[in-house]
Amino acid sequence: MARFIDELKRSHHCSALRAENVGQEVVLFGWVHNRRDHGGCIFIDLRDREGVTQVMFDPDVSKEAFNVADRARGEWVLGVRGTVCDRGDMKNDRLATGAIEVNALEATVFNASLTPPFEIEEKVDTHEEKRLEHRYLDLRRPPLQRNLIKRHKLNQATRNYLSDNGFLEIETPSLVKYTPGGARNFLVPSRQHTGNFYALPESPQLYKQLLMVAGYDRYFQIVRCFRDEDLRLDRQPEFTQIDIEMSFINQDDLFTIVEGMVFKQWKDVLGVDLKERYPEGTFPRMKFAESMEKYGNDKPDLRFGLQHVELTALTVEHNGGGIGMLEPLAAKFKSGEYRADLPDEIVKAIRVPADAGAFSRTELDKLEKYVRQMGSKGLARAKVGEDGSSWVQSPLAKMVTDDYRKAVNTAVGASPGDMIFFQFGKAQTVHTVMGNLRVHLARKFGWIPESGAEGDWNFLWIVDPPLFEQEDSTEQGGKKGWAAAHHVFTRPHDECIDLLETDPGNVLCYRYDLVLNGFEIAGGSIRLHDPEVQKRVFSVIGLSDEEAREKFGFLLDALQHGAPPHGGIAFGMDRVALLACEAESIRDVIAFPKTQRASDLMTGAPTQVDPTQLAELRIRTLE
Repeated sequence: MARFIDELKRSHHCSALRAENVGQEVVLFGWVHNRRDHGGCIFIDLRDREGVTQVMFDPDVSKEAFNVADRARGEWVLGVRGTVCDRGDMKNDRLATGAIEVNALEATVFNASLTPPFEIEEKVDTHEEKRLEHRYLDLRRPPLQRNLIKRHKLNQATRNYLSDNGFLEIETPSLVKYTPGGARNFLVPSRQHTGNFYALPESPQLYKQLLMVAGYDRYFQIVRCFRDEDLRLDRQPEFTQIDIEMSFINQDDLFTIVEGMVFKQWKDVLGVDLKERYPEGTFPRMKFAESMEKYGNDKPDLRFGLQHVELTALTVEHNGGGIGMLEPLAAKFKSGEYRADLPDEIVKAIRVPADAGAFSRTELDKLEKYVRQMGSKGLARAKVGEDGSSWVQSPLAKMVTDDYRKAVNTAVGASPGDMIFFQFGKAQTVHTVMGNLRVHLARKFGWIPESGAEGDWNFLWIVDPPLFEQEDSTEQGGKKGWAAAHHVFTRPHDECIDLLETDPGNVLCYRYDLVLNGFEIAGGSIRLHDPEVQKRVFSVIGLSDEEAREKFGFLLDALQHGAPPHGGIAFGMDRVALLACEAESIRDVIAFPKTQRASDLMTGAPTQVDPTQLAELRIRTLE
């Protein structure tokens, strides 16, 4: 082995050799991907992270090298010195290196391998838990290697672009002060300060604002963040953000920087010129209220239609339209119990065009079950009759008034054979159910793929959301309380400041999200740096001066020492990589991910620790 590595250095990766290299002597290192004994010569496909090269071991050329190949098995690690030869009519068009092979002159075994618990192939049927248990083997598979290489290139494109635009990469602490609110933090006990705890940051939010106060007017960081929350398809307990903050800017200035960065990422890494779709170099914008009304969430997938139609006002006008379940809602609006601009209950519909395909009774039952899983009481429906007016195959048909039915048909643009699905009730539940139903139907009809973009990159800014949201669980004197919808340092629109005390629900703010194909990939805000307005925002959410100082005292002090106007944004790097790689799960773009239960099957983390360690920390565990 000493001759290889010490004397014979690798000359090429296993994907590099082509017909123009014929006749050259090369040195390759890699793993045995495939071994074939043809009775005279042995052929080995040697694999490294870049690709595969076929190596021929001919006993007439080198008996010693042939003996190495004779012993070698799958996933053994080999070094090979040989000559590049033309494969002629035997070339393999499926391989980038398929026009050549290496005729081995010398070979060595760096390390043997046990038989792997699953095949190291492009696609495997092995359960994910088994692959996570042996993640170091799973990471040898070409799809994961391509994903991590692409993620590296995304990082490089990001750093290069931001550095070229005057940003400084500055690290912020990983052991921070715990501040209530937002996501649940991981806590870290302090040995030197008995009984006290650090928190792991869910975001460098406060520190990047402090850097703006300190005069570092363009900051970025590709930073690890932590949230002790339940996991899902696109969430992990530890995740990576592209964190950006700028001073002396408005919302448009920040959008210009971000759009330039995304255009560069897609061009450099994916070879996609987004200017073909967005020739002005900007992404479209949609107001938060419009997004909620038409799509039921603030991250709409615009690759297909199926917009929601708001029917609340129409239902009130028709006193429920003869439908008993809608009459109480209409009566509450009529009595003034609900505000039209902040309704507690709403009515919505989705029209599925007839040419999308018919629904069988079994399919309708499955849709009913699907919406009930989200808290809905059911899925009201009606099929438009051949006359273009009547409703058939609907439990509503016998009770609905003619005027209301015709008004609904007109509002949704119904045609013969169309199916109309309805939801009514608590606004948030209706939005959620209809938003998810819309995407579910699009996948059913093949309007969007189960995963991946298939070249359809649909970006959108969501802007002008409310600064506050009502908390159902906070009741003081019979009135529902208000909470910050994002965070308390978000700047309200100037024209909304006078509404802080009188109408908090209609205070809009400079917060924004960047959405790609139904995924929120970035979010941020222009910050509130005016101490007087800040106090008024605190007052709306019921935060006293003493409580504010306890939670955010160091930041409030900093903001009173010459804080510039500033704002920022954070990209979910894992989600960006998920979408750019067109992967099925966020775990496919993270080297060592956790399971849905936040455990590491490879190392066994989390584990119990020795009682002496707990004693040093003055901590006692409960059974």
